[in-house]
Amino acid sequence: MSSNPKIFRINTGSCNGCDVEIAASVMSSRFDLQKLGCEYIETSEDADIFMITGPVTARSLPFLKEVIKNHKKPYVVISLGTCSVTCGIFRDSYPILGPVDSYVNVDVNVAGCPPRPQAILEGVKTAIDILKRKNNEI
Repeated sequence: MSSNPKIFRINTGSCNGCDVEIAASVMSSRFDLQKLGCEYIETSEDADIFMITGPVTARSLPFLKEVIKNHKKPYVVISLGTCSVTCGIFRDSYPILGPVDSYVNVDVNVAGCPPRPQAILEGVKTAIDILKRKNNEI
């Protein structure tokens, strides 16, 4: 792991409520992720932490599988928001295939619709601890 864990967000079909709260967590000085030593990145190749929002849709599943399958180094997956954890209000909708943990191994679940920035930061703190443990096991 580099000195600064890098976070990449994957939206697998969310309503964007969680994504707005992520933006608040990243950009607000009150909830600044950089205080945790994290960097929010725009490409998956260098990611240490994958933050996934939304239930998995038929259209998003191939991308999700491709990103995770091709990632070689240790990484942590955060399932963020009620929809990514349980499908929430989208359960039983025709394009919804299931929650994130049906398709990838999830290390941290962050509940909420949407989760508060404080909960997101707690989830990221937990993810960083898990990432450190995974890196020490190598």
